[in-house]
Amino acid sequence: MSDFPAGASVSALEVYTSVAPDGLAGGTPHLHTVASEAYLVVAGCGELHTVDADGAASTPLAPGDTVWFTPGVVHRAVNLGGLHLRVVMSHAGLPEAGDAVMTFPDDILANPEAYAAAATLPGPEASASERLAAAQRRRDLAVEGYAALGHGGQADPAAVALLHRRAAALVSHRIGRWKDTWEQSLASQASQAEAAFAALAAGSGETLAAGRVTRPATAPDFGMCGLLTTLTLEGES
Repeated sequence: MSDFPAGASVSALEVYTSVAPDGLAGGTPHLHTVASEAYLVVAGCGELHTVDADGAASTPLAPGDTVWFTPGVVHRAVNLGGLHLRVVMSHAGLPEAGDAVMTFPDDILANPEAYAAAATLPGPEASASERLAAAQRRRDLAVEGYAALGHGGQADPAAVALLHRRAAALVSHRIGRWKDTWEQSLASQASQAEAAFAALAAGSGETLAAGRVTRPATAPDFGMCGLLTTLTLEGES
């Protein structure tokens, strides 16, 4: 079994079309604490709304566009019509293990139990309509907290800094497990590259003999920003 290049993960995303309380259709505002993320627009149109300590911004999204952002950037995919993306995440395994923190109101962010209750969707025993409704409620709650980060298109640096502190506190207990995941993905690929360098420098093609084509399987589910189809490597659990 091989990993995606550079320890990345790839997903297909159909951004939600339902409208949040602020009148915008789309996904849940959130940030990542370790992983960087890229959007590759394959269909439709929309906007990427972002907030960081330097301010708020809106980036148009159209087919063929690519945009990426680093940890700590609050981002929200806004759907202006049929917005479909390919999402590439660094540090495969970490985004799925709680690397993302949603912009709930501060009283929820300050309480790990309240955050977990607000962030968790019903399990697979629930119907698709129930899970979708829960995802939309979660999105709407995050939009409420997102509004507190600034007004009139201007970000509040103090509010953004507080969000970053809350996010760090929420994920700090996961770092040991994240390091294990990192060792199995990105660090493992770096070790493979070093072995390939050594073999090729010695004139050996032994590392090339293991080359294979891998076709990912698909596993659609309700994500933070829409119907998310994670491309899972065959043979993975």
